[in-house]
Amino acid sequence: MKDMTNLDQFDVGFDIPAKPGMAEADIQTPALVLDLDALERNIRKMGDYAKAHGMRHRVHGKMHKSVDVAKLQERLGGAVGVCCQKVSEAEVFARGGIRDILVSNQVRDPAKLDRLARMPGLGARVIVCVDDIDNVAELSAAATRHGTMLECLVEIDCGAGRCGVTTAAEVVAIAGAIGPAGGLKFTGIQAYQGAMQHLDRYDDRKAKLDIAIAQVKEAVDALKAEGIGCDLVSGGGTGSYYFESNSGVYNELQCGSYAFMDADYGRILDKDGNRIDRGEWENAFFILTQVMSHAKADKAIVDAGLKAQSVDSGLPVIFGRADVEYVKCSDEHGVVADPGGALKVGDKLRLVPGHCDPTANVHDWYVGVRNGVVECVWPVSARGRAY
Repeated sequence: MKDMTNLDQFDVGFDIPAKPGMAEADIQTPALVLDLDALERNIRKMGDYAKAHGMRHRVHGKMHKSVDVAKLQERLGGAVGVCCQKVSEAEVFARGGIRDILVSNQVRDPAKLDRLARMPGLGARVIVCVDDIDNVAELSAAATRHGTMLECLVEIDCGAGRCGVTTAAEVVAIAGAIGPAGGLKFTGIQAYQGAMQHLDRYDDRKAKLDIAIAQVKEAVDALKAEGIGCDLVSGGGTGSYYFESNSGVYNELQCGSYAFMDADYGRILDKDGNRIDRGEWENAFFILTQVMSHAKADKAIVDAGLKAQSVDSGLPVIFGRADVEYVKCSDEHGVVADPGGALKVGDKLRLVPGHCDPTANVHDWYVGVRNGVVECVWPVSARGRAY
């Protein structure tokens, strides 16, 4: 297996889409391109915000699946660690040197429990979510078997309608079971309201978060009444972080997409009614694509189709162009409406994907660009880690 830290052994166009020092115009397409200046500004901005509001920021590793991006978020934005959704993702980040990892999901399969319990041996603090008291015994048995410590957050379903308990009494019962269990430590609450993150209007998002915050506060108060300490109350996303950070209840954010800013998140509105990708955050994540055919006068065909992106949240938007529009795609082709005939074969376009997370997961590499020149090529470290 090739060592991904040594790019000299890779061939452009066969193994990798670019090498440092190349012009952006020479990158093989379709490829994931990161505008490093915009990415760094986004990371610093969120880091400054979290610090100013006394919040920890645990970045979402499932968004970029990249150890290199996570380390940049630690270095420039003061991130305290990462969230992962799967044990396999978490293992990649632990082996890559990330030392504080939350599996913001439930782990029930015996083989996965065993792998999770071995992860502290890689030098990482490991936290996992729990929403079923039976899971406590499973986690305890695995941690005890390996002589490790797993920290636990009780997950509250505060509106997403997926995992999590719904009452303060359930939170207290599970936390009370975690406390005396061997190899476990109760650390706090997971309360991520994912269902409202993409609601267009600021006031609609706030209304949903007001309900969630009240629910979480009730649980925190119930724990306190039972003498159970709650070190972390973790949640918050790119569409809501300002609500959690001003709640007086949460003390840790879990924002992810802010760093890349995709088309679906970009369209939501801030408190002044402006799109958040036009002032609050910058587009830093693109699919670079190339025109491969213009046999039809009014349309250009590009090489980024379904296999280069996820369209679950809509088609990509062509960055910086109002005269052409990405209108359709099939497996290997994208159709760009070009009524004025502005494009020609060989022209390259930057596409802002509709949804960054699953788009990143279908690529092997990020090509980092600054001032039109390739500065770095980073592996999508946890690509395909869905188990």
